[in-house]
Order: sequence, then C-alpha cells, then structure tokens
Amino acid sequence: MDAFCRLSGLDPLWDWNRTWYTANPDLTQCFQNTVLVWVPCFYLWLLAPFYCLHLYCHDSGRIRMSGLCTAKMVLGFLLASFGFVEFFYILLERSQEIQQHMVFLLSPIIRSMTVQILALCIIQLERIRGCRSSVFLFLFWVLAVVCSLVPLRAKIQGIASDIVRYLAFFSYFTIQLAELFLCCFADQPPNPCPVKDASFLSKILFWWFTLVVKGYRTPLAAEDLWTLREEDTSQKIISELQQEWTAECAKLQLLRKLQKEQSSGFFLLRTLARKFGSYFLTGTLCIIFHDAFMFAIPQVLLLLSFMKDEDAPLWKGYFYATLMFLLSCLQSLFNHQYMYTCFTVGMRVKTAVMGLVYRKSLVINSSARRTCTVGEIVNLVSADTQKLMDFVVYFNAVWLAPIEIALCLFFLWQHLGPSALAGIATVILIFPLNGFIAKKRSKLQQEVQMKFMDGRIRLMNEILNGIKILKFYAWEKAFLEQVLGYREKELKALKKSQILYSISIASFNSSSFLIAFAMFGVYVTIDARNVLDAQKVFVSMALINILKTPLSQLPFAISTSMQQVVIENGTFSWSAEGQPCLKINVRVPRGSLVAVVGNVGSGKSSLLSAMLGETEKRNGSVTVKGSVAYVPQQAWIQNATVQDNITFGREKLKTWYNRVLEACALLPDLDILPAGDATEIGEKGLNLSGGQKQRVSLARAVYRKADVYLLDDPLSAVDAHVGQHIFDKVIGPKGVLRDKTRVLVTHGMSFLPQADLILVLVDGEITESGSYQELLSRNGAFAEFIRTFATNTERKESVMQRLGDTTNTNLQNMEPVSEIDQEQIPEDLGKLTEADKAFTGRVKLEMYKKYFKTIGLALIIPIVFLYAFQQGASLAYNYWLSMWADDPVVNGTQIDTDLKLTVFGALGFAQIAIFGTTVAISICGIIASRHLHTDLLINVLRSPMSFFESTPSGNLLNRFAKEIDAIDCMVPEGLKMMLSYVFKLMEVCIIVLMATPFAAVIILPLSFLYACVQSFYVATSCQLRRLEAVSRSPIYTHFNETVQGASVIRAFGEQPRFILQANERVDFNQTSYFPRFVATWLAVNLEFVGNGVVLAASILSVMGKSTLSPGIVGLAVSHSLQVTGILSWIVRSWTDVENNIVSVERVNEYADTAKEASWTIEGSSLPLAWPQKGTIEFQDYGLQYRKGLELALKGITLNVQEREKVGIVGRTGAGKSSLALGIFRILEAAKGKIFVDGVNIADIGLHDLRSRITIIPQDPVLFSGSLRMNLDPFDTYSDEEMWSALELAHLKNFVSNLPDKLNYECSEGGENLLGQRQLVCLARALLRKTKILVLDEATAAVDLETDTLIQSTIRTQFEDCTVLTIAHRLNTIMDYTVIVMDRGHISEMDSPANLIAQRGQFYRMCREAGLV
Repeated sequence: MDAFCRLSGLDPLWDWNRTWYTANPDLTQCFQNTVLVWVPCFYLWLLAPFYCLHLYCHDSGRIRMSGLCTAKMVLGFLLASFGFVEFFYILLERSQEIQQHMVFLLSPIIRSMTVQILALCIIQLERIRGCRSSVFLFLFWVLAVVCSLVPLRAKIQGIASDIVRYLAFFSYFTIQLAELFLCCFADQPPNPCPVKDASFLSKILFWWFTLVVKGYRTPLAAEDLWTLREEDTSQKIISELQQEWTAECAKLQLLRKLQKEQSSGFFLLRTLARKFGSYFLTGTLCIIFHDAFMFAIPQVLLLLSFMKDEDAPLWKGYFYATLMFLLSCLQSLFNHQYMYTCFTVGMRVKTAVMGLVYRKSLVINSSARRTCTVGEIVNLVSADTQKLMDFVVYFNAVWLAPIEIALCLFFLWQHLGPSALAGIATVILIFPLNGFIAKKRSKLQQEVQMKFMDGRIRLMNEILNGIKILKFYAWEKAFLEQVLGYREKELKALKKSQILYSISIASFNSSSFLIAFAMFGVYVTIDARNVLDAQKVFVSMALINILKTPLSQLPFAISTSMQQVVIENGTFSWSAEGQPCLKINVRVPRGSLVAVVGNVGSGKSSLLSAMLGETEKRNGSVTVKGSVAYVPQQAWIQNATVQDNITFGREKLKTWYNRVLEACALLPDLDILPAGDATEIGEKGLNLSGGQKQRVSLARAVYRKADVYLLDDPLSAVDAHVGQHIFDKVIGPKGVLRDKTRVLVTHGMSFLPQADLILVLVDGEITESGSYQELLSRNGAFAEFIRTFATNTERKESVMQRLGDTTNTNLQNMEPVSEIDQEQIPEDLGKLTEADKAFTGRVKLEMYKKYFKTIGLALIIPIVFLYAFQQGASLAYNYWLSMWADDPVVNGTQIDTDLKLTVFGALGFAQIAIFGTTVAISICGIIASRHLHTDLLINVLRSPMSFFESTPSGNLLNRFAKEIDAIDCMVPEGLKMMLSYVFKLMEVCIIVLMATPFAAVIILPLSFLYACVQSFYVATSCQLRRLEAVSRSPIYTHFNETVQGASVIRAFGEQPRFILQANERVDFNQTSYFPRFVATWLAVNLEFVGNGVVLAASILSVMGKSTLSPGIVGLAVSHSLQVTGILSWIVRSWTDVENNIVSVERVNEYADTAKEASWTIEGSSLPLAWPQKGTIEFQDYGLQYRKGLELALKGITLNVQEREKVGIVGRTGAGKSSLALGIFRILEAAKGKIFVDGVNIADIGLHDLRSRITIIPQDPVLFSGSLRMNLDPFDTYSDEEMWSALELAHLKNFVSNLPDKLNYECSEGGENLLGQRQLVCLARALLRKTKILVLDEATAAVDLETDTLIQSTIRTQFEDCTVLTIAHRLNTIMDYTVIVMDRGHISEMDSPANLIAQRGQFYRMCREAGLV
C-alpha cells in the first residue's frame, strides 16, 4: 500500500508522529484517500449478498414508490455522478501523468460503482420486499459520513489547490449527509403500531414512541393505544405454542414414569424457550456489547494520567472526554435494546401462559376442580405471570454476572497486583451471604405467595360469590376475621422477607466500600512504596462500581429462577383417584324422553357428567351421537344481556327466538325487566330469581337445536304451574323438543307417566328401568316410592289428561310482550354492571397524604434524617479518598497511611446506617398496607347487595390481588430506591460543583431538561398503568365465569368462542401493557442527559487542568459516570411509586360508595332474647331494587301472628323472595315499616336483626373450610349441639362416615357435598333455633323423600316458631296460612281450604299441580 501511495506522490499509509505524538493530530493523505474511502464500500460489497438473501426470505409485500424512496434514489444518482465527474476530470486533466494519480482515479470510481450499483439496487429491492426502514444502508451512510470527517477537516484547514475536486468533495459530503438524514425516516406504514416499521435510528433511540407527547397533552384513553403487532397477539402466539406444547407433552408422557411430576414445569419452560429463544438471543447479544463498553470506560480514565502529565497536549484530554461520552452513550443504547427485547419476550410469555392456563381451565374436570380454586387460577394469571416476566429479565444475569465479576477482578489485579486478592476474598464473603438471603427470601415469598396470599384470594372469591348468604346470616365479621388472619400471616412472612432484603441491600451498598477498604488497606500496608495515586484509586473505584451490579443481580436472578411456575402439577392435575361413583349400563333410544330418578346423592348428576365426559372413565365406553345441549342443576348465567345468554354466540333468528321465549315461559319476565331482553344480567345471574335463572339456562339449550338434551333437574327452581307449562311446551311429548333425545333428571312425580323410559338410581347403580306402567306393575322400590309420595296415582293420571286445557287457558292470561324495537331501548336502561373505570391525570396529592398519614410523621422524619446522615458519610468518605490520592509522594512513599486508612474505614462503616433506613421503610410499608387492606375489606363487606350486583367480581378480586400486592411490595421498594438515589444525586452534584464550580452553568439547564422529560413521562406512564389495571379486571371476571361454567361451555361445544373472547381480553390488556416500556424511552433520553454531565465534568476538568488536582478530577469524573444510572433510577423509582400509588387510589375507590346501615347500634336497648314471640307486621310496605326502577313490593300490609306458619306462593317475579329481602333488610324499605315483636326493624343494627332470625336460602352455599366452620363460623356452639342439629337434619350418619367428621374439609362451593348442601343449610337453621324462620324455596332442588324429611323436621323442631315458606311445591304448605303474591301485591290470603273454595288464583295453581 505504501508503494501504491508513493506512486501517486503521497506519504506512507501510517505515521505515528502525525497522528499521536503531536499537538495537531491528523491522518496521512494516503490513509484518507484509500482506507477511508474504501472501508464503507467493502462493508457494502461484503455484506450485500447476505442482506439480499435475508430480504428474499422475508417478504412483507411491495411498497408503492413514495416521496422518501424517490428522494433517496435521486440523491443516490447524484452521488454516483459526482464520482464519475471526478474520474473523467482526472482522466482528461491529468492524462499525461495518469500513473501519478492512480489513487485519485481508483477511489471515486469504486465509490460511484458502490453507490450506483449496490446502494440503489438495494433501495429498490427493499421497496419490492416491503422493508420500510433499512438498518443495512443506515450503517453504510453512517460509516461513509464518519470516514469523510477527517478529509473534511483537512479540506477546511488546507488551501484549495484544485477547485473542481474541492467543490466535488463538499457536494459529495453534503449529499451523503442528506442520504443519512433520509435513512433516519421510514416509509409511513398503514400499521397502527409504529415500532414495526420505524427507522433504525428511531428504533434504537425509541423516537417512534409518540404516545409520550400525546399523553402529556391530554390523558390517554383506551382508543389512543396502538393495536398489537401480529406477532404479539394471543392468536399467533398460542396457536404456534400449542403445536410445540403438544409435541413436548407426548415426550412428557414417556418420561413421566422416570421423573417426578415437577419436571412438567421444566417442559413448559423448554417449550417457551423454543418459541421465543431466537428473539431473546438478539437481546443477549446486546447485553454482551453493553458489557464490553462498560469495561472499556474505566480504561479511558487515562484522563487522570493526562492531568498529571503537564506536557500533554490539550486535544488528548478532549479526545478522552469525548471517547468516554461516546462509550457511555453506546453502553446506554445496547442496555436499553436488551431491556426492550426482554420486555417484549416477557410480554409474549405472559400472553402464552395466560392462554395455556385459560385453555386448561376449559378442559379441567370436576375432580381436578376440587383441587384448584378460582382464587388460585386468578393468582396464577396475576402474580405468577409477573414472576415469569421478571425471570426473563434476570435470566442472563445467572451466567453473565460471574463473568463480569471475574473480569472486574482481572482488571483490578492489573492495577493493584496481588492486593486484588483481598477484594476477591471480600466478594467470596459477601456472595454466599447474598445467596443465602436470596434463597431464604425465595422460600418466604413462596410461603407468602402460595400459601397465605392464595388462601386469602380464594377466601375473598368465595366471600364475593356467597355474599348474599353472609349478609343473611350476619356472618361478615367471622369471615372478616378469617381474611385478616390470612393477611396477618402474609404480612408476617413479608416482614421477615423485607428484613432479609434490607440486609441484602445494606451488604450490597457497603460492598463497594468493603472491597475498596480491603484492597487499598492491603495495598498500602504490604509495601510502603505502594502509592495510591488518582489513577489507581479512581480506576479501581470505577471497576468496583461495575462489580456492584452483578453482585446485586445474581441473588435476585437466582431467586426468580427458583420461582418457576409449575402449571401441570398441583393446580391442574387430572385426578384419577377416588371411589367409583357410577356403575352403569344404559342405552337411550333416539328421540326418546328418559327420566332419571333417585334420592339425593344417588348419582343422577354424575350420570349426566359421565355422558358429557366430565368424569374420569375407568373402563367401558361412552358414545353420544350428534350435538349436545346441557342444562345444569345450578343455572350458569353469564354477565351479559338476556338475549346474549339465550343465543349464546349464535345469530338471532327472530321467529325461533320468540318461540323459545314463549315455550320457556320467559315472556312475562321480560315484561318486568327494565329493558326487556336487552337487560344486562349480573354475574351468576345476581339480579334474577332462581326460577328466572333456570328458565334462561333452559332457553339457551332449547335455542341451540341440538340432537341430545341433558337436563339436570331444570324444573326444580320454578313454580309448579310454570314447571308444568315448561314440561308441556318444551320437554314433554308435545313440546318443541319432542323429536330430540332428552335425558331428564327430575324429582317431579307428575312428569314420570309421560317418560318413555325411567331409570331408577340407587348408590350409583341402575336398580330398575322401564316405562312408568312397567315399573308400577313390578311392585319394586319405585312403585313403593310412588305410592308413598303420590297418594292417588289414578287421580294424577286423570289430572294429566285434563292438563292440556288448563295450561292453555293459563297461557292466555300471560299476555305476550309486544315486539320492542332494539333501537328504542335507552342504552343504559338495562345496564347493570359497571366496567372498571380508569382515573385520569396525575395522581392526586390526597393519595400520597393518605398513604403517609397511615404511617405517621413520627416514623417519616427519622427515616429522612437517617438517609441524610448515611449520604453525608458517603460524601466524606469519597472526598477523603480524593485527598489521599492527591497526597504528595516523598521518597517514593506517602506519609500517615495508617491514619488515612483508619479514617477511610470509619467513614465507610458509617454508611451501614442504610440497613436501618431500609428496614424502617419496609415496616412503614407494611403498616400502610395493613391499614389500606383492612379499610378495603371493611368497605367491601359493608356495601349493600346492589353494589355486588353492579360490580363484577373481577374488579374486586383485582383490588385484593394485584393492587394490594403492589401496595405490599412495589410502593415501599420504589420509595427505598427513590430516596437513596435522590440523596446519591445530591452527593454527585456537590462533588462535581466542588471540583468545577463552572459546571453549574451546564448542570442547571440539564436539570431543566431532565424535569421536562420527567413530566412528559410520568403523565403518560401513570395513565398507562391505570388503563392496564382497568383492562386486567375483565380477564379475571372472564376466567372466573369460565371456570364455573366450564361444563356448560364444553357441553355446547362453545370452547372456541370463549377462547376467542379470552384472547381479545388478554390482547386488549397487552395493548395498554406494551406502551408501558415507555420507561425505556425515558431511560434512553435521560441517560443522554446524564452522559452530558460526564462530558461537561471531563471537558471542564481538561480546561481547568492547570488549577485542578488529579484527585478531585478523578472524584468528579468517576462520580459523574454514575449520573446516567442515578437519573434513570430516580425517574424509574419515582414513576414506580406514582404508578403504584395508583393502587392506593384504586383501593381507596370503594371508600366513597354507598354503605349499608350500621351492623350494630351502640347503646341499643334491644333485649337479648328478642324476638320472644315472633310476630311480624308489615305496614304499607314498599320495596324497590334500585332507584329509578318501579316498586317490586307495593303497599304490603300484613300481620303474622306468634307461631303462625305462612306459605307464600305466586309465579316467578311476583315478589315472593322480595318479602324475605325486606325482612332481612338486604334491601331497605322504599316506604312503610316492618315490625318484629313490636320493634321497628329499621331502628336496630343489621347484625342485631339478621342474627336473631334465620333463613334457609334458595341456593345452598358452602364455603371451603371445615364442615364445623360452615355450620358455626363464630365457634359459639358445642360439639353436642352440632351433632344434635346434624341428627335432626338427617346428616348424622353421613357426617359420621366422613374421614374427619366435623373437621371434614368442604371444597369451594361445597362441591364435594353436592346432594347434602341443602341439608347442611337446614342444620345451620337448627343450630340457630331463632323464633322466626324463613324458607326461600329451600327444598326445590331436593328429591321428594328428602323434602318430606325436611318438612317433618321443620314441623317438629320449629313448632313454636313463626315460619314463612316461599314454596314451589304446594303440597308442603297445605296446612299453612297461604299468601298469594302477584306483581308485588298480595292478591289472596287465607287458609288453603278457603282459598280453594273461592276458586281464585290459588285454586288454579292447585289444580295445575294435581292437588284438587
């Protein structure tokens, strides 16, 4: 190359005297005209084939020719033409001495050919293959511009010897700059998510994140958010993942025998790694580059040796300062690309796990349902997916941290020799301590998370599901105590965990001091000639600061990798244990009606479950031909409109829909509902009566037009005459389902004669089967049963023959609703539930006040003083070190090294005060979260029933799970970090200003810029956090609903629709989660501000070289290097605090909602034995469900005497249950009064009232916990009293045979006591033995035999009590006083005999039921 240059009359390629050892550095002409021209060209030629192959493999569709693309092409042609102009100019002008100009001839032609052929072709190829922004060409233009900078400087300083080439170069350089500028932009895409098609520069600096500006101007709303990129959507992620997972599961089955179940967690992780691994590796590459630049920075602290060298030219100082700035910027960029990659992978993992959990919850069978509760599933998709995301971020730290530690120690050895071993020894001591703490914390976290938090959320879920029962029984306090019991244990474990964490933080914060103290101490004591100068001290300190990060990350990384979520084991395990519950041989002919009868617990519901494939099949086969529709015993209703519940995902066929409504006797109900079939139904059908829920559930099945109908006692919850109407119009031989196959589980004797086949079940086996007449003629158990419970079969049959006329006349009374146009219904008329709302704007100051008020000033002031003291010690210790470094060297040694070392040690150890501050903040956080959780719990439990009807349980569970978790952990963590970094920043500013007071000129504008960036960011970030929290609630509600209705969804084959809904909800949540990495946008911009401080400190130090000592410069520069990190951590922690204070705001939201009346009234004069007689008097009583709705009870005036037995009848929606709600003050009177024993119930405490009267409710609700707790949560009764109550409730034998008897654990909702739940409710009533008993259709869902047992118990045990029975089975109240309700009025009231004689409404009902 030298010879080639010499030929053109140029100097050699490289000359150190011209580049380094000079006051005016420059590169040789040969280097400028060859290497600097050819390097960009070689880059393009070398990598172009690979890039073209990449474009060939990734086609995103052709982009039309845009203005941007045209501009790039035109500039490219201009560039190429300049090269050719220069080539021909030399050829013409210098043709005689062409040999002497070979370098100048070759370079422009190579450059032009590169641009003309390659660059322009690549621009076109990118357009054809749909690439909107080119990284490849961006780097080419950056390289070209950087390589042109040196010749540019030479041309500016030199004199133009050749004006044509001079002008050509400047034109060429200008066009290159223009090309680079154009490459910073991308062709505007149709895609709403800007990251997908942002330019390379925009991607690395996150300038595409335009939401920040929008969020600053106006609070963001959900519609402002971008749609997800296709690769981030649930559909894309899960469909691909499921293929991987299926393949893995096949392998897993083989390995199960060799390994424990736990291994399935590893398989899930491996599947996720396969799916997301390649993208994650690009992030890993970024973190490796980040580390390389991080270690390069201390090597550039050669600035300090420059400060010592008085003869060194100033440009070298500026060169080191600029180099340090550039390295810091590159380090920042690579770090944030890594964080962004981890964030994206974490987000996709979260989507994947949520999707897999949801799909698993759809296939989970009843036996597995008992081992995993809804609360645990909610916890799995809230807290545990977050831990998986943390694991993604910290995974690389597991293997990178040891390498970083080793490199740090290697460089320290280079500087301090064997003394570095003292540092290694300190690391070896600190590291196991941190490891031990991490392990212990991990164990504690699992204890908190898995045991107490899961228990608390599970219990809260049950409380929310059974809130009506809690209010009826006045049990709120008992369950409040239970929840607080879990909470106390949770906080206790959290406290231990936080103390350990504080030790970890203290050891981490003092680690740099301990390592420095050990190394410098050994260094100066082993040899007097070992001198600590500025370069040794501050390069070592910079390396020690690098060492702190891996030391702190490693234990955290280990603890997150310990907390892998093991999904298959435990929560979703398929249980094949347990006794066989069915031994069946049955064939159901096509189009027949099969009735299944038997006592409670005989296996009727299990038979339907077996047909649905819901139970574990041991042997044999089950074949169901055609589509299936299923009506469960307990109606499952979605939180949607009546119409949506019936059509269940199918389109509405008007004629068929109306026919279904008429057949299922729903038309009169639609008349009552505020918006007809557009009325929204609350979760689990909260605002419908039991009969209405059952009929909607039946209508859903009928609307489906399936081939096989499995009906699990659908007529039990409806009145006798409505039941008869439904049987005739829907199920029976003349009903709309007459040609379908129907399997009907029933307790209604009157329907059996019309069944084609009757199956009698006893203890899970079919003892008899045949038609009604066949079974009667056999004189077996069935015939015996019929004779006992149907006194006159012949009369029944004759009634059956007459029933056709009566039902028809009855239907004429039920006027059909006129067709209502959908448009005419006001949008909010039928609206019930309120979606979770997001607040807007910055968090109000009151929230901070509320949070800090719960802690108290007495704790806050000492914490601030402790921080100030600790940071003061840190400042003194650093300043002392710089003074030591500046100490003059006399005869090769420094004086008083022992004294200096002692002072250095004392100041360092004073910093350990940080342990006290972190513990104090943790304890303050626990105090605050205890208060806030208790307030939230009390506010929710004290809310009236209307609140629970209009608030989805997902919203409440979200508060108790995620928001409380944030207040427990995130807020104190954020406060700790923020305070420590704010004080650290003050220390850095003081040090930089001490060294170079002139830095104030730069620090002040930078502070202003920082404040601007901060305010932009916080406004957007807070609103995104709120939107994300709000969009999370529907996921929980949907999961909750799905788990409870899984069998119905499966029976109807609706899994794909529900999966689609779940995907939509998760995706909607992720649209507000994705922009939350706005933190990266902030950090990138802030770190450039911080790097500006580094540049300012080092350039000002170079300028003040003559007056500053190396020690103070070292102190200022090494501290300014920390500013980037400190600034981003301050904003991040401040935003974390503000984001998580949003949780305080959301938890506090329910403090202002309407509350029930007081539970107890202080100084009440109510006698302990009240009510002694049990008289009830209604005076012109009226009641409404919500303000604005018409009265459900109108002007009820009624006297119930002592010991009187009253039966309340009427069709569904007549107001029967409303009477019970009024007596218990579940709903307060809209007008009038109720007196019990002469006391106005409105004047006494709710608990005083509800604990003195008893109800056996329509829906038997049990809670998970012992049977004893379900009977007596306050522990007020003895074992003898309990056994006596169980005996009277006919449960003694059953409970005696249970493994733990009274301590037997009931599963969630009492699912392991299905048939006995109503009897347990009877036992509760027998235990309380109050003077007033209300039965709300309490025996509707039990067989006749059990009903007879319950009725006889009530007649004997409650003989001296007042009994109000809301009845469907009229034969149970034939010796009572009867009240007939109709549309909120009492239409008839007298003894049954008199009412029958009057031949009114009651007579018609009795006639329909076959009683007259």
